[in-house]
Amino acid sequence: MAVEPDSAGVRFPPPFLYLGALLMGLAAERFVTLRSFGIDWRLLVATGALLFVAGAAMMLAAAGLFRRLGTNVPPSQPTTLIATTGPYRWTRNPIYLGMALIYAGLAIAFDGPIAFALLPLVLIAIQTQVIAREERYLEAKFGDDYRRYKAEVRRWL
Repeated sequence: MAVEPDSAGVRFPPPFLYLGALLMGLAAERFVTLRSFGIDWRLLVATGALLFVAGAAMMLAAAGLFRRLGTNVPPSQPTTLIATTGPYRWTRNPIYLGMALIYAGLAIAFDGPIAFALLPLVLIAIQTQVIAREERYLEAKFGDDYRRYKAEVRRWL
């Protein structure tokens, strides 16, 4: 992935981090005794589908807003403005939150407690390796405007 000089400097696409951990966790289910949440599969699928749809809707709304505003979605590309409307009124990271909801939904729907247990590690990696870089970049680029936004809107929810 090519990283622009005027960007947060994120070199690895964040969706791959979520996907890699999810696939690792689901694969690990084959080798470990704890293979199930122990809940009826219909409830797991319904819960998973609900989380998946909520996450996808949040991601699509956030990415669509970026496109309408004319700024880039990938953190390896320059940011031209701070989005503060739509889902960005409630969370500074609706795309990463959406990815986390999709991940949780898939882990639950596929009855993968190990994959689900890996989600906090993924969120720590996203926080330290992606969001922290993005926040430093946005603060350097937009200064007080970004600091005000940061003070008003929570990182996750």
